[in-house]
Amino acid sequence: MAVLLGKNTRTYKFALGTALLDAAAEGRSEILLRDLAVPYAMGLVRHLGQAPQMRLRAERGESDFLSVAEREAEESLRLGSPTEELLAAAIKSMPEMVMQKFHNLPSGGAEVPHRFYEVTGRSSERVVRLSKELRDIAQSEQAATLRGELSARWSIVETSFAIGIGQSLIDEGVAVDLTTLQITDRQRRRSVAGVTDAVIGFQRGLCLICAEPITPGIDDIAIDHVFPYSFMRLLRPGGKGTAPDLDAIWNLAPTHAQCNGQKSNRPPTREEMTRLAQRNEAIMQSPVPLKKTLELTLKHNKHSSTRSGEWLRFIQHVHALL
Repeated sequence: MAVLLGKNTRTYKFALGTALLDAAAEGRSEILLRDLAVPYAMGLVRHLGQAPQMRLRAERGESDFLSVAEREAEESLRLGSPTEELLAAAIKSMPEMVMQKFHNLPSGGAEVPHRFYEVTGRSSERVVRLSKELRDIAQSEQAATLRGELSARWSIVETSFAIGIGQSLIDEGVAVDLTTLQITDRQRRRSVAGVTDAVIGFQRGLCLICAEPITPGIDDIAIDHVFPYSFMRLLRPGGKGTAPDLDAIWNLAPTHAQCNGQKSNRPPTREEMTRLAQRNEAIMQSPVPLKKTLELTLKHNKHSSTRSGEWLRFIQHVHALL
């Protein structure tokens, strides 16, 4: 929830999330802020060379952390560690900025149910105490899934910041390359993130068919067409004279490969349609471009993107077209 939801104007949250998972995976109950700032800063400067950050008018001073990161990126990458100036800027800005906001959710000042850390002490000797909840997550079988989600969301948000491409994603949403099972931007057809990593968090890491956890590295994973693609020829046109696109994000869901094989070519059950609707409603709570992609699906099929329960109505409508 902390990573997938929220209005992202920066990618600081993703860099912090990665650094926290790495520290907690080692079983540490606390870490010096100075030590946590090293992977945080390096994660950001590595990404700066791949995609821009969105700039805010009030954050263009020479001492702004983003300005320092851009200025010190090349030397930090050459050294393999942050320069003293970059490290000092990270230590100063983290508690004042991203660490205050990490737990926030977009709805009315709400936060995630558990806090993952507490910052104590002063100045460079500040200590970050890692909560039991964070250690449990970082050392669980689901850690690989969470890392994949974090990386995918980071890539998606960065791409949406890119001039031209970002506007394309905001206006048009994303496409899916079924050959590689990658989400792509429509303008360049360049891979942005894998379908599984991009959406599995919105279905709580569960297989859409059996509703049991999917464990990367242990379970074989498949991407299921919830309404089988072969049904395209059976679908009667909708209100605009075209059948719903079954190759789009709204109809694709990570599943256990075994469940997918057993499902074969049958239509979805009532439970599967309900779970698909709930997953799509969850995506609609996230920022662009996945949200925009689903909004366009509803709009093109003459359904409301703001009315509660609309995804279940749309999915039931598709089922009725068969």
